[in-house]
Amino acid sequence: MSGLRSPALRVIDMRENLLTVCVAGVVLGFAGQALAQGVAPPAPAPKPEMGQSCPGLVANRAPFAAPAGVQLAALNSDQVRITFVGHATFLIESPQLVRIATDYNDYVRPPLLPDIVTMNHAHTTHYSMHPDADIKYVLRGWVEDQKPARIDMAYKDVRVRNVPTNIRTFDGGTELNGNSIFIFETANLCIVHLGHLHHTLTQTQLDEIGRPDVVLVPVDGNYTLDLDGMIEVLHALKPRLMIPMHYFSAYTLDRFLSRVRQEWEVEVAEVPSVVVSRTSLPVKPKILVLPGH
Repeated sequence: MSGLRSPALRVIDMRENLLTVCVAGVVLGFAGQALAQGVAPPAPAPKPEMGQSCPGLVANRAPFAAPAGVQLAALNSDQVRITFVGHATFLIESPQLVRIATDYNDYVRPPLLPDIVTMNHAHTTHYSMHPDADIKYVLRGWVEDQKPARIDMAYKDVRVRNVPTNIRTFDGGTELNGNSIFIFETANLCIVHLGHLHHTLTQTQLDEIGRPDVVLVPVDGNYTLDLDGMIEVLHALKPRLMIPMHYFSAYTLDRFLSRVRQEWEVEVAEVPSVVVSRTSLPVKPKILVLPGH
């Protein structure tokens, strides 16, 4: 597929950099562009514990837990709280209240200071050059010279690692390893944030990610991967819970939901936060929409 982009599309991409994420109700009426299929960088030899990194294979699960509101209350040892802050930013809280902010940027930030932030390189709404100095770990999902970032770190009861993917450039080319899929492991759960994903995943990348329980998925269908491609990725990952992000209007979100209702059950929560555990994950895969855009 071609990665060429029209002048109009470049203008729209620039608008994302100027935070069109904050403008509700905008309908993006352009045709979906071709998407760059990335080539996975060589994966490092897996660590001995990697086989247990993304469990996700429990046969019997309890019914899906009701979403919980944003709060500072302590979590049980098997619970994780996921709060949608907006755009591609979630606040993930572990049982020991380690706080992680995904795709941390200068425009959309969680109300609480995170211990760990992850960032991606596609647009300025996905990274910050000036993160808060009190953040303990700032994890950039790219490095210079288009080399793959390789992150695998632990803090208290959380492990964070990444799988690099490629992104398109404004001139129609490909930036190798410009995006990272971040994997968060805590409370016997595996939570995957796809970042600004531009292409479907190779088997090598899928093997490196493992089997996730929860996937945070961009659903705009234009800046990131088109809807058919994104659904292919979700089928390949086989998570129990999928939470949409990176949409720009009710129209964009509804377009995605109309498409995925053919595949999975859809639930729309009333609050932007949900508490999940291994026993509360849905028996059948489900799309859960958290307000917060």
